[in-house]
Amino acid sequence: MARPNRPRTVLVKRHGIVTRITHALNVVFVAVLLMSGLQIFNAHPALYWGQASTFESPWIAMTKAEIGDEARGITTIGSLRFDTTGLFGWSGREGAREPRGFPAWATIPSWRDLAAGRRWHFFFAWLFVANGLVYLAWTVLSGRLKRDLLPTRDQLRPGRLAREILDHARLRFPKGEAARRYNAIQKLAYLAVILVLLPAMLLTGLCMSPGFNAAAPWLTDLFGGRQSARTFHFLSAGLIALFVVVHVAMVVASGLWNNLRAMITGRYAIQPGEPPR
Repeated sequence: MARPNRPRTVLVKRHGIVTRITHALNVVFVAVLLMSGLQIFNAHPALYWGQASTFESPWIAMTKAEIGDEARGITTIGSLRFDTTGLFGWSGREGAREPRGFPAWATIPSWRDLAAGRRWHFFFAWLFVANGLVYLAWTVLSGRLKRDLLPTRDQLRPGRLAREILDHARLRFPKGEAARRYNAIQKLAYLAVILVLLPAMLLTGLCMSPGFNAAAPWLTDLFGGRQSARTFHFLSAGLIALFVVVHVAMVVASGLWNNLRAMITGRYAIQPGEPPR
């Protein structure tokens, strides 16, 4: 009995050289920025709203507390209070713990050194900005912004969006010809990061520079004060970290090797005969 013909796998071009290089550099830059940023945060592991720090009422804080005769790590978010011993507030090896917001393994450098953390952070921040400008310029000039990243009117139909969200929740990913292009969920997520989160993180970071405050005090006022800008900086960085985690999870779930090959060689494997889902 003859076997049915299986769809032939075809390698198609998915990512250009500029996308692949800037993506690889961003992996390094974002990791260093997040870890050095946590080192800076650990110098005062609390966040506030407004212009000045109201030490008695932070909206989030990671501290060491003595409960009875035992030291505990306590994280407060508004009126909520959590015991986070060993992770936030009071961390390290058993018997050698110390009071610090985020644990040593999550910061650069791992030991307490605010000056070193700031140097790492500022140096890689400008590398990250330069890399981002190269990517953005190439995306616009090559036509990729309109061709690959802007969702079409059809993709934005409520029914189609709802179906794509449901498919993602069920880990059902586009197949066949539909896999050649980003779907609306991917496009909206990438645009939110590129056009909203990254600019917000950059601008709020500038708000914490005394020199920039003197040159453009209106920017700090735009975010509601210096401490509000610090809070927005922390939140935007946290959302970018969340995006990275979800992005990596989706890469693994939708085909780790195929996605890695696309980012390394630019080629992505599809099966043309398989109908879109």
